[in-house]
Amino acid sequence: MSTASLSPDQVYSVVENRHNNPFEVLGSHALTSADGNGNGNGGSSGWVVRAYLPEAEAAWVIHPQERQEYPMQSLHHPHFFECELPGAEDRNYRIKVKENGHERVMRDPYAFKSPLLTDFDIHLFNEGNHHLIYEKMGAHPVEVDGVSGVYFAVWAPNARNISIVGNFNSWDGRRHQMRRLNGGVWDLFIPELSVGELYKYEIKNAEGHLYLKSDPYGFQQQVRPDTASVVADLSYDWGDQDWLEQRRNADPQEQPISVYEVHLGSWIHDGLENRPADGNEPVAVGDQKPGARFLTYRELADRLIPYVQEMGYTHIEVLPVAEHPYDGSWGYQVAGHFAPTSRFGSPQDFMYFVDQCHAHGIGVLVDWVPGHFPKDSHGLAYFDGSHLYEHADPRKGEHKEWGTLVFNYGRHEVKNFLISNALFWFDKYHIDGIRVDAVASMLYLDYDRKDGEWVPNQYGGNENLEVVEFLQQLNFLLFGYYPGVLSIAEESTAWPNVSRPTYVGGLGFNLKWNMGWMHDMLHYFHEDPIHRRYHHNNVTFSLWYAFTENFMLALSHDEVVHGKGHLYQKMPGDEWQKFANLRSLFAYMFTHPGKKTLFMGMEFGQTTEWNAWLDLNWGLLEQKPHHQLKHLVANLNTLYKQEPALYTDDFSDSGFEWIECNDADNSVVTFIRRDKNSDQFIVTVCNFTPQPLYDYWVGVPQSGYYRELLNTDESQFGGSNITNEGGQQSHQWDHPRWPHALALTLPPLGVAIFKLDQ
Repeated sequence: MSTASLSPDQVYSVVENRHNNPFEVLGSHALTSADGNGNGNGGSSGWVVRAYLPEAEAAWVIHPQERQEYPMQSLHHPHFFECELPGAEDRNYRIKVKENGHERVMRDPYAFKSPLLTDFDIHLFNEGNHHLIYEKMGAHPVEVDGVSGVYFAVWAPNARNISIVGNFNSWDGRRHQMRRLNGGVWDLFIPELSVGELYKYEIKNAEGHLYLKSDPYGFQQQVRPDTASVVADLSYDWGDQDWLEQRRNADPQEQPISVYEVHLGSWIHDGLENRPADGNEPVAVGDQKPGARFLTYRELADRLIPYVQEMGYTHIEVLPVAEHPYDGSWGYQVAGHFAPTSRFGSPQDFMYFVDQCHAHGIGVLVDWVPGHFPKDSHGLAYFDGSHLYEHADPRKGEHKEWGTLVFNYGRHEVKNFLISNALFWFDKYHIDGIRVDAVASMLYLDYDRKDGEWVPNQYGGNENLEVVEFLQQLNFLLFGYYPGVLSIAEESTAWPNVSRPTYVGGLGFNLKWNMGWMHDMLHYFHEDPIHRRYHHNNVTFSLWYAFTENFMLALSHDEVVHGKGHLYQKMPGDEWQKFANLRSLFAYMFTHPGKKTLFMGMEFGQTTEWNAWLDLNWGLLEQKPHHQLKHLVANLNTLYKQEPALYTDDFSDSGFEWIECNDADNSVVTFIRRDKNSDQFIVTVCNFTPQPLYDYWVGVPQSGYYRELLNTDESQFGGSNITNEGGQQSHQWDHPRWPHALALTLPPLGVAIFKLDQ
């Protein structure tokens, strides 16, 4: 073969990184007589190996069979090499390179021609239906033709060229240029690369501008502030098969769900004396713990799980654990959607945390953020030199208040990215549910936008129809793949059927946060008790709409930040009254229809607003009232799980009945909760004033002895111990609705819970 077989432009298209399929030039190629040295009949005439080796002084091809070294010759450029070899093409060759006076032997990435992504994979992805696309996109340790290495694939349809860069090639984009496949997908297998390697994509747009990006599908990233992706192996020896099988056969809507919402970075820190050897950097946490560091996922498993067990919660909800560049975003500005944050350890460390939760009977929920993403230069923004993941029109594509970008839900590949990401956390990390953040901001095109700053839909409305389709597809697939899990919407508007099935036109979530109940109750409890009679509707209004959705009652982190104060600070009165109000609020919450969520620190009466840079103020537990409040919450969780009437029928009016809801003068409400599967019921009596009430008659449906299961005014909880001495026998009552009654003593700012002995 003559050196004229490749033109200078063909060579320089690789040298200058202008070729979108370097396999056409580089690697091994069979020669025929048509290449110039044969007999003209098209028969085999040996083979040729070509390589672009920046900085190389010389190179040789090591023949796979002969073990003979064939010197390579420069072709049109001093670092572009070519070598002809006899016999049939054999891609198992190696290349020996001399650089800076040193020699090394390497396998040629361009010898591995067959992509692991099939045309069918790309077809499904382009139409938005490749639910397991994370098995092909990203960086995957694999073996190809008996050679181990890493297969890379990335979607960037508007890029001119893409290279993989990392420590393994001195971050030199000339060395590992990717190949463009159909559908805007690029790939390359790099042999002899292993788990733990750092990498990014060097992307060149049509104008030749370079962008250095982390992997949208990367399974691990460096600890911030570094932003490279890390080649990761997601293998793990799980021990939760029984848990998953039980979950698959359960109906969560008829199960007790009490969630402890946790920001892992501020639940508690540890000192430098226990700093791990993995380089987990210390963080400043104010004056409380100078030089402290985050706990690892494994340390959190050892410390958080026993605490949650002690408190009786059924689930832990972690604020977003997907990788995020800035601690102060609390995880809600995600830059690595497929990577658990490296702040707390490796992917296997997070798997261990989830596995241990399951081993101790605790479910794991993850806050999931499909509504927006940050503008950080290494992330999704302007990914391939175009508005790829986000809308080009800022009236659709930007949240100005948050400083973030909005996903383009109308693009099939973007929708596929998000849906597969949700499924990924269930598949690879065995989580039990997602709490979908900021659903309202997704549903409305004019969310937080003034007139002229948003674009109506095709019918002239403000509904984001593309988001509706996306959420419906998400939940339909999620429950199809993983029956028994939770999909919870943080949705604060009157959008109908958020938690109704997709086949009746709903969005398909199985739970929705009840933001109305939260606002009404916090407003009510903020009032001085003397004025509460004028706000009685705040307590009762939620029952007018309680069964229009499958509601979760949530007192979340959003209620204790940005100058709002913590729950303790919202309560009126002196210290005793503040704690009494908290006790009655929690007891009302746990007996009201709906599943439950409490943010960390609420359970013991944190006295200052949550600060994500600090620990919770655990020292408060040395003070008796805080310890007693914590004891009450643990008892409420225990009672809640023990009494089916409090959780089996949360979402229909057959599970709830007012006894008396109109006694505004006394600020008293009384009601019944019923078990869906038996005739058992619970009676709850609430007195939201500091005056005890004596001989207060409460109607009940059956005669008998009613045990007082819990009274928030008991001395063990910090109360004044005004109780009903364990219970009371009912007596007949000449009342049109209630044939029997209890003549009760109502504790001040207290809630008493009763059950008929049967």
